Amino acid sequence: MTIPSDELLIGYDYDAWYGYAKKIPVCVDVSAKINSHALICGMSGSGKSYLINQYLARICLRDGEDSIVYFADFKQDDSFSHLRGCPRYYPYDKTIEALDEVYDIMHKRQCGEDTSKYFVTLIWDEYIANILSISGKDKKKAGVVMNKVSEIIMLGRSLFIRLIIATQRPEASGFPSGSRINFGQIIIVGASIESVYSMLMPKELIEEVGNRKFHAGEGVMLWQGSELKFIKVPVIRDEEKMKAICINALTRQ
Repeated sequence: MTIPSDELLIGYDYDAWYGYAKKIPVCVDVSAKINSHALICGMSGSGKSYLINQYLARICLRDGEDSIVYFADFKQDDSFSHLRGCPRYYPYDKTIEALDEVYDIMHKRQCGEDTSKYFVTLIWDEYIANILSISGKDKKKAGVVMNKVSEIIMLGRSLFIRLIIATQRPEASGFPSGSRINFGQIIIVGASIESVYSMLMPKELIEEVGNRKFHAGEGVMLWQGSELKFIKVPVIRDEEKMKAICINALTRQ
């Protein structure tokens, strides 16, 4: 099946995979026509990092050579070690620099100083842990950071600014003004955790999960706050190619 140019492959339909052994793509629109901010959740061992690597590679291919990607890696574990050394890779003590760069671009576009319309994407891994760390040292600074994140979520779409946040648990304390539920895509991978579902999904949609037992790389995606999909993340056969795509995106001028 050919995937339209505006759409991004997230995974395969979970029910079709297990019920009929069919690979039916689950794709989402990530153009500026719609809210393409994404919140990716999953506990340790859930396959979250594996999904993020795929997501990064596919978003880079979809947006093209003119796009710019920033990667904020608070935890800085081996999952993204191939990105270290890239100019737009920001490790644990420099993640706020990535946010400030993207925030500055957004405001230059908002005031008309920058009229470019290529996508600028910030991927921020372990966001909540990062906020908690900042808050423990300087609560005022943490508030400033969260307000910038909230502003990007609210204003970024029409200015071609995209935010992809990954975290184990999407605690409300990390998202001011209810911005936690204002992501176009909310993806939860790994074993079902009722408390995480209840943070992000209405009760009637949680009930639709039923008795499905998700393993690593499997889970749910809530699309634009109302449409629920059950997904199985693809296995990448050429991981070195995927890594090369990501490195190029974080390096090119």
